[in-house]
Amino acid sequence: MRIGFDNNKYLETQSQHIRDRIAQFGGKLYLEFGGKLFDDYHASRVLPGFKPDSKLQMLMQLKDEAEIVIVINADDIEKNKVRGDLGITYDLDVLRLLDVFRKRGLCVNSVVLTRFADQPTAVKFEKRLTENGINVYHHYSIPNYPTDIDLIVSDKGYGRNDFVETTRRLVVVTAPGPGSGKMAVCLSQLYHENKHGVKAGYAKFETFPIWNLSINHPVNVAYEAATADLNDVNMIDPFHLEAYGKTTVNYNRDVEIFPVLNTMFEQILGQSPYKSPTDMGVNMAGNCIVDDEAVREAANQEIIRRYYDALCNCTKGVGSKDEAYKIRLLMKQSRLSTSDRPVIAPALQRAEETGAPAAAIELTDGRIITGKTTNLLGACSAMLLNALKALADIPKEVNLLDAAVIEPIQKLKVTSFGSNNPRLHTDEILIALSMSAVTNPIAKTAMEQLPNLRNTNAHATVILSETDTRILKNLGILLTTEPTYETERLYRK
Repeated sequence: MRIGFDNNKYLETQSQHIRDRIAQFGGKLYLEFGGKLFDDYHASRVLPGFKPDSKLQMLMQLKDEAEIVIVINADDIEKNKVRGDLGITYDLDVLRLLDVFRKRGLCVNSVVLTRFADQPTAVKFEKRLTENGINVYHHYSIPNYPTDIDLIVSDKGYGRNDFVETTRRLVVVTAPGPGSGKMAVCLSQLYHENKHGVKAGYAKFETFPIWNLSINHPVNVAYEAATADLNDVNMIDPFHLEAYGKTTVNYNRDVEIFPVLNTMFEQILGQSPYKSPTDMGVNMAGNCIVDDEAVREAANQEIIRRYYDALCNCTKGVGSKDEAYKIRLLMKQSRLSTSDRPVIAPALQRAEETGAPAAAIELTDGRIITGKTTNLLGACSAMLLNALKALADIPKEVNLLDAAVIEPIQKLKVTSFGSNNPRLHTDEILIALSMSAVTNPIAKTAMEQLPNLRNTNAHATVILSETDTRILKNLGILLTTEPTYETERLYRK
């Protein structure tokens, strides 16, 4: 993968820019962190060179100045809302975030339950937190939010919320996912700080859309594709254009809410520090792109991947056709088609030749390796073994695993575990390969190539099992699949 983003420059310039914003407000800043604070794989895919934990690493440079407040919507706890990329509920993700931040030595002692109304599950979660030494605060729903500004900015609005006690210059407000109420928490804190005579400010840290790239730049289009389920739309910031005569990009929700925020700032602080939604942001990612062509190509691939994800979600019954239609329209506007993803055609061709599911992977040197379904292996398992052989320059005719190694595993699956599918999944094939590597130097050579699969693209002609999908993701393989199942069975696991 060609590097298009200077991560070291990003860490340096981003942390300094945040320090400058803290100074602008007299020494205290509430920073709303949008997106993922770490494991930001979308950013690492569309900005090759961006590390998934870059934002966390940047915060580490401000470690002595920062503390973190985690926000979660009490209704999301009650509904057991799940974070799609991790498959865990939002309340469990709060615990995960607490563990990660504390492990890094970051100050995090507070959790805010927004829209709190004594929901039973939220009350139980609060008890769990307090028993582990975490301070829990309640914020409440405000009638007619965000339009009734006189009520919101009053003792019956923000004033009714608990004041979160903080001690550091930089207060990072983050959450497990969207709709948690991060911005409202920041503004509520400004209201209380002002009541206590403390000068404090607010800023927003959203990586996407990147304000100083064009609205049609593939990186910004990829963000719109990624948020198609939220109906987010990139748009020119009209307030910034009017104030400065410069064209910048923001997204619809921030542009729509800005007049309301501006009035809130005026009531809380006496005057608004910002003339536009773009002014509120502190994102420096656009200044750290060093190879625009590499970034464009990576972002275009992400748009196509998002399209296939949307199609597959429709097939699985967890997505809407509107999401797929929207991304399809974005592809047309960007003059992209599925043929621009090189692994798709070879996978489909292999499936047509064999009459069974197939898969293809594009190695970092451009070679495309396929895998077919056999009596012993699923298509992705065969693709993995073939790719490892290609990377290790092992001849095609050499078997990394003998049938004598595979067959006992198949027998165990069918006779002892009751599986209907005797073929080995990718996790099973990798375990078998690792065991063989102990005594077989050729298998060991193949195993050593696993890190070289990271950031490769792959395509399968059927929707894969959760196991295969997870393993390929863990290997860093960027996967798409056709939106069809191998069989017509209704129950799948």
